[in-house]
Amino acid sequence: MVQPFTVRNLTSTSLQLKIVERFNSPPNSKANFTAFISFCHPARPDVQQLEASSDSYHAQDVLVPIEPFKTVKTSILPAAPDSGITVRLTFECENQAYRISTPTPLDRSAVLTPLANRPNHEFTAVYLPEHSFLALYMSSDLHCWMKSLRDDTPLALLSIPGTHNSPTHYRAMPSVRCQAVSIKDQLQNGIRFFDVRVQPESAKDETKPTLYLVHSAFSVCLGPSKHLKDFLDDLEGFLDENSSETVLLSLKREGTGSATDEHLSRILKQHYADRSDKWFTEPRVPTLGEARKKIILIRRFKLHENLRGEWGGRGWGIDASVWADNTPCAPTANGEIFVQDFYEVLESQNIEKKISYVEEHMAKAAEQTFTPSDNMPLSRSTCPLYINFLNGSNFWKAECWPEKIAAKLNPATVDYLCRKHNGPDEGKKLGDGCTGAIVCDWVGNNGNWDLVRCVVGMNAKLEVRQKRSS
Repeated sequence: MVQPFTVRNLTSTSLQLKIVERFNSPPNSKANFTAFISFCHPARPDVQQLEASSDSYHAQDVLVPIEPFKTVKTSILPAAPDSGITVRLTFECENQAYRISTPTPLDRSAVLTPLANRPNHEFTAVYLPEHSFLALYMSSDLHCWMKSLRDDTPLALLSIPGTHNSPTHYRAMPSVRCQAVSIKDQLQNGIRFFDVRVQPESAKDETKPTLYLVHSAFSVCLGPSKHLKDFLDDLEGFLDENSSETVLLSLKREGTGSATDEHLSRILKQHYADRSDKWFTEPRVPTLGEARKKIILIRRFKLHENLRGEWGGRGWGIDASVWADNTPCAPTANGEIFVQDFYEVLESQNIEKKISYVEEHMAKAAEQTFTPSDNMPLSRSTCPLYINFLNGSNFWKAECWPEKIAAKLNPATVDYLCRKHNGPDEGKKLGDGCTGAIVCDWVGNNGNWDLVRCVVGMNAKLEVRQKRSS
């Protein structure tokens, strides 16, 4: 039986559902599991086109107020599956109207057209037909989504989209490849946490700067080897053009050979990360203002003794060199980072266990709040950074390769963020609602950036609190 619409307002503005219209859908309409409706997508058929190709039309005036960050269960029924009916909802905000049609007649997305010539806002919506659930977000320019956040924002309180084994978009074995699109595409579409593994060209000679990009014992590419330098060129070029942004770089030594962590640390310091205007290497999680235009180093390697005296003897880079292996939740040695990194999805049924760990970790991150005070420097937030890996793999089972697991984990995470994250039904303390860093595989596949938009949208509550405290 079809459930009535539930609408969740994840924006900072009050909304009212004002009009419900029903049509017989035009031919070749197709529902989709997740439909994003934002102003950056190509236009869908307008009302005249829809009415002209429909056999019937019915409109109903309603009044359903939906306050910011609230969820409302309505009495309005959506279209039944395979009924051929389109239900269009018109919302009003600040005396301007915005429309969304459900289910979308396109494979993945449709346009919500504002009826005002100069709309005050841009909204993004996610429709989950199996739950008759509509989540509304404020639209973000993904290439510069940090621009609207204050400089004193602790990075630990942000919702940050990320990728696991980020530079593995090349032609490679399916158990090695974890990403669908290039680093440049990831940056332009909002990714701000990058997970990279490297192998030094030389295990002894620190004057040789080449670091190969690898995934475990394998090169990230079946063709010529790929190098960290080119990857960093992409990051630095992007930051030069987008001064509001920062990126977090988690770097680890993998691959074959006899190189050590200590050897890697000296190569990085001497050849790559020695410019304070390009890198943030102090061993703490900074504020956004301290890190704009910079790469924040999260090191998953041990330091050479010569580097342990950096920063007044505190070391170099945020220390993530040790955390429990294959863990549902564990802190790093200094407690500044909490990690969910359960990756041994040996059987496909273990994916449900992985999903539960992902959701539990996001719920813990969401409880955090931060209120600046005169007694605590803004750069010394006591909130840890939550890093939440969505990946999992079993080399020996094709159904557990990265792409297959991402096809289940990514939509499940979108569903959780839209319907449950930081909501009263979770029975937990309601904080600022951050997700921490959500580190995923195969994001952007076939142009689908649903997960990134949902993660970035979760920064709205923090932005509201910041504006109120200004």
